[in-house]
Amino acid sequence: MKSLIRVLGYLKPYKKFVALTLGFAIFTTLLDLVPPWLIKVIVDRLVDQVDDLWVYAFVLALVLAYFGRNYSNYKRILINNQLEQKVVFDIRSHVYRALQKLSLNYFENRSTGEIMSRVNDDVTYVERIFIDGVEQIVTAALTLIGIMIILLNLHWKLAVASLVPIPFLVIGAWKYTMRAHSLYHLVRERAAKMNGTLQDGISGIKETLAFNRQPHEVQRFERRSDDYCKGTLEVMKLWAVYSPAMMFLGSLGTVSIILYGIGLVQVQEITVGTLVAFIGYLALFYTPINQLHTLNHMLQHALASGERLFEIIDAQPNVQEDPDPVHPSTPIRGGVTFDAVDFSYVPAKQILHQVSFSLHPGEKVALVGHTGSGKSTLVKLLMRFYDADAGQIRIDGHPIQKLSLAYLREQVGLVSQEPFLFNGTVLENILYGKLEANRDQVERAARAAHAHEFIEQLPNGYETLIGERGVKLSGGERHRLAIARVFLKDPPILVLDEATASVDAETEVKIKEALTQLMALRTTLVIAHRLSTLEGADRVLVLKGGRLVESGSHKELIQNDSEYASLFKSQLHL
Repeated sequence: MKSLIRVLGYLKPYKKFVALTLGFAIFTTLLDLVPPWLIKVIVDRLVDQVDDLWVYAFVLALVLAYFGRNYSNYKRILINNQLEQKVVFDIRSHVYRALQKLSLNYFENRSTGEIMSRVNDDVTYVERIFIDGVEQIVTAALTLIGIMIILLNLHWKLAVASLVPIPFLVIGAWKYTMRAHSLYHLVRERAAKMNGTLQDGISGIKETLAFNRQPHEVQRFERRSDDYCKGTLEVMKLWAVYSPAMMFLGSLGTVSIILYGIGLVQVQEITVGTLVAFIGYLALFYTPINQLHTLNHMLQHALASGERLFEIIDAQPNVQEDPDPVHPSTPIRGGVTFDAVDFSYVPAKQILHQVSFSLHPGEKVALVGHTGSGKSTLVKLLMRFYDADAGQIRIDGHPIQKLSLAYLREQVGLVSQEPFLFNGTVLENILYGKLEANRDQVERAARAAHAHEFIEQLPNGYETLIGERGVKLSGGERHRLAIARVFLKDPPILVLDEATASVDAETEVKIKEALTQLMALRTTLVIAHRLSTLEGADRVLVLKGGRLVESGSHKELIQNDSEYASLFKSQLHL
């Protein structure tokens, strides 16, 4: 019920649409009660052989009742669809906004396919509450109340007899609800895993083809799909028993009323028309009960999805904003200090141990070490993708926890080894560095990154679509677009995560020229996997096992029997 109330809370901004939808639903329901009464009058006049033209007037009234009911239903559907789409937009937007506020660890611990399943599939299932749920409950309740009043007015003994199946229907619905809710949770989890495998297979299609592992990927996907199908089948089996059983109980109620009613007609306690009307109303009476069973089936699916959505909405980021952040009165110059920083992704395995160093404004510092030594982790801490377990990181003397996340990340530009490009145009990808920039600023950034020339040669220039992750561009072209993006951002602090590691020698020269221009007058931290890229670094910091073991210039360190010298010599022998 808590999840249902939260979902229904999204209706609050649209009270007018809710009122109109319910108004037409109520009007449709009231008109639904008219035809059986008119049929009763017509049958009684025919049985009594009343010879007048009024019977045709009642037939005309019947036609008008049917037309009014269906026209009202048409208006209800139109308004309800508008309401539904507005609410679904709000829910999907709310979930996506919640995702944007979460910390990096949330995404690193979940597959992209699982998250996409929640934003797309689970929102779609919750949508059913607004398409069918609210109004069906209201109209079903009104129908039951209205028909019960009419039945009691027609013949109270028959009306009471018609209620005999109700306790059995209620017990059946309660038992079904208890079992179905847990099953639907299982189904949604399996659907998310299947979507995760699908997304993984599509993203890694190049590796699948290269290793000729198509049969293996098919088997992986089919296992997930089979689990999902089996879970869905369990739900369907439960529904296959529940739905016919409930309808059978309702049918027995109708049969008992017919048997009882025949006896009442024979003793002339009621007329034939009354019995016909009673059976007609009884059919209407059990229809909303069956609708409620179907609604319950749908509702359990929707609520299981709703709970998965609220898990995202309620999730708290590991990295919290300071409630009263500092707003530096002067532009950041780029001084960076790590002071006795400890960090671990999981409690049992510490990644960084008491790391301390400083970067002066405008200084170029290289960070080297074996894979797993903690180089990339330092960058994640600097940008507050994670928070340090102990120690402090400062920019121009300001603890980064005291700065707003938006302000902090605007001060740092990152060019990674495998830059991510969005599935859009060249222009849109460069503009990501500064959304409000004009075309001239974008072109200046592209020229500075040595990218303008190749962009102009593309089929549509800056408006060329580059495909998912920039698949239509070469590695060097992707890197230069990423550099142009940072040029446009123009941050005082620059982080280069081996931005030339995966390109050929000719392209590397062009990228180095662009990076040299980008690094000018900026504090730069270079994560170096290849030590040949360290030329021009003012200092070199050496990490080993998460500890800062050496610091000095390339020349100083290479002359000593140091860890850095050992790393350098080992790469020369490769």
